[in-house]
Amino acid sequence: MSDAPELDELVGVEEPSFQHVLSCVFGVQTHESRTYLTLLDNPGSTVAELAEELDRDRSNVNRSLTTLLEKGLVERERRLLDPGGYVYQYTATPLPEAKELMHRTLDEWVDQVHVAIDDFGTDVE
Repeated sequence: MSDAPELDELVGVEEPSFQHVLSCVFGVQTHESRTYLTLLDNPGSTVAELAEELDRDRSNVNRSLTTLLEKGLVERERRLLDPGGYVYQYTATPLPEAKELMHRTLDEWVDQVHVAIDDFGTDVE
Protein backbone atom coordinates (compact mmCIF):
# COMPACT_ATOMS: atom_id res chain seq x y z
CA MET A 1 0.00 0.00 0.00
CA SER A 2 1.28 3.45 -0.90
CA ASP A 3 1.36 6.44 1.42
CA ALA A 4 1.19 8.80 -1.54
CA PRO A 5 -1.70 11.20 -1.10
CA GLU A 6 -4.07 11.46 -4.02
CA LEU A 7 -4.49 14.73 -5.90
CA ASP A 8 -8.15 14.84 -4.99
CA GLU A 9 -7.10 14.92 -1.32
CA LEU A 10 -6.16 18.57 -1.91
CA VAL A 11 -9.81 19.43 -2.40
CA GLY A 12 -11.23 20.39 0.95
CA VAL A 13 -7.86 20.90 2.64
CA GLU A 14 -8.01 24.50 3.79
CA GLU A 15 -4.27 25.13 4.20
CA PRO A 16 -2.22 22.25 2.79
CA SER A 17 1.51 22.25 3.46
CA PHE A 18 3.94 22.57 0.58
CA GLN A 19 5.09 19.00 1.24
CA HIS A 20 1.51 17.73 1.07
CA VAL A 21 0.85 19.58 -2.20
CA LEU A 22 4.12 18.28 -3.64
CA SER A 23 3.17 14.71 -2.72
CA CYS A 24 -0.36 15.04 -4.11
CA VAL A 25 0.51 16.79 -7.36
CA PHE A 26 3.28 14.37 -8.31
CA GLY A 27 1.79 11.27 -6.71
CA VAL A 28 4.91 10.69 -4.64
CA GLN A 29 5.09 9.27 -1.16
CA THR A 30 5.72 11.43 1.87
CA HIS A 31 9.29 10.18 2.27
CA GLU A 32 9.99 11.10 -1.35
CA SER A 33 8.77 14.66 -0.90
CA ARG A 34 10.84 14.83 2.29
CA THR A 35 13.89 13.70 0.28
CA TYR A 36 13.28 16.52 -2.22
CA LEU A 37 12.97 19.12 0.54
CA THR A 38 16.15 17.83 2.20
CA LEU A 39 18.00 18.07 -1.11
CA LEU A 40 16.96 21.71 -1.42
CA ASP A 41 19.01 22.39 1.71
CA ASN A 42 21.81 19.96 0.80
CA PRO A 43 22.58 20.26 -2.93
CA GLY A 44 25.17 17.89 -4.34
CA SER A 45 24.48 15.18 -1.75
CA THR A 46 25.28 11.53 -2.30
CA VAL A 47 22.93 8.69 -1.42
CA ALA A 48 25.01 7.97 1.68
CA GLU A 49 24.88 11.59 2.83
CA LEU A 50 21.11 11.76 2.26
CA ALA A 51 20.56 8.47 4.05
CA GLU A 52 22.35 9.84 7.08
CA GLU A 53 20.53 13.19 6.94
CA LEU A 54 17.13 11.51 6.55
CA ASP A 55 17.92 8.65 8.93
CA ARG A 56 16.83 6.13 6.29
CA ASP A 57 18.37 3.09 4.65
CA ARG A 58 20.46 3.85 1.55
CA SER A 59 18.40 1.52 -0.63
CA ASN A 60 15.21 3.38 0.35
CA VAL A 61 16.83 6.74 -0.35
CA ASN A 62 18.04 5.45 -3.71
CA ARG A 63 14.47 4.40 -4.65
CA SER A 64 13.17 7.82 -3.58
CA LEU A 65 15.77 9.52 -5.74
CA THR A 66 14.87 7.34 -8.73
CA THR A 67 11.22 8.40 -8.38
CA LEU A 68 12.17 12.06 -8.03
CA LEU A 69 14.42 11.83 -11.09
CA GLU A 70 11.51 10.40 -13.09
CA LYS A 71 9.28 13.27 -11.95
CA GLY A 72 11.86 15.90 -12.92
CA LEU A 73 12.37 17.04 -9.34
CA VAL A 74 16.00 15.96 -8.98
CA GLU A 75 19.10 16.08 -11.13
CA ARG A 76 21.98 13.61 -10.90
CA GLU A 77 25.61 14.28 -11.73
CA ARG A 78 28.46 11.80 -11.77
CA ARG A 79 31.59 12.92 -9.92
CA LEU A 80 34.89 11.15 -10.48
CA LEU A 81 36.80 10.20 -7.36
CA ASP A 82 40.56 10.78 -7.07
CA PRO A 83 41.45 7.19 -6.22
CA GLY A 84 39.27 6.00 -9.11
CA GLY A 85 35.62 5.25 -9.53
CA TYR A 86 32.77 7.68 -9.23
CA VAL A 87 29.86 8.70 -7.06
CA TYR A 88 26.54 10.25 -7.99
CA GLN A 89 25.59 13.58 -6.49
CA TYR A 90 21.99 14.73 -6.42
CA THR A 91 20.55 18.22 -6.49
CA ALA A 92 16.92 19.21 -6.16
CA THR A 93 15.35 21.04 -9.07
CA PRO A 94 15.41 24.69 -7.99
CA LEU A 95 12.27 25.68 -6.14
CA PRO A 96 11.02 28.19 -8.76
CA GLU A 97 11.27 25.49 -11.47
CA ALA A 98 9.63 22.89 -9.23
CA LYS A 99 6.78 25.30 -8.48
CA GLU A 100 6.27 25.93 -12.18
CA LEU A 101 6.25 22.17 -12.82
CA MET A 102 3.70 21.78 -10.03
CA HIS A 103 1.51 24.48 -11.56
CA ARG A 104 1.68 22.84 -15.00
CA THR A 105 0.94 19.37 -13.60
CA LEU A 106 -1.98 20.66 -11.54
CA ASP A 107 -3.34 22.68 -14.48
CA GLU A 108 -3.24 19.55 -16.67
CA TRP A 109 -5.20 17.63 -14.01
CA VAL A 110 -7.76 20.44 -13.74
CA ASP A 111 -8.15 20.45 -17.54
CA GLN A 112 -8.81 16.68 -17.43
CA VAL A 113 -11.42 17.20 -14.71
CA HIS A 114 -13.13 19.90 -16.80
CA VAL A 115 -13.26 17.53 -19.79
CA ALA A 116 -14.70 14.77 -17.59
CA ILE A 117 -17.36 17.18 -16.32
CA ASP A 118 -18.21 18.38 -19.82
CA ASP A 119 -18.31 14.83 -21.20
CA PHE A 120 -20.50 13.49 -18.41
CA GLY A 121 -23.86 12.40 -19.73
CA THR A 122 -23.01 12.92 -23.42
CA ASP A 123 -23.03 9.18 -24.09
CA VAL A 124 -26.48 8.74 -22.53
CA GLU A 125 -29.38 8.77 -24.97
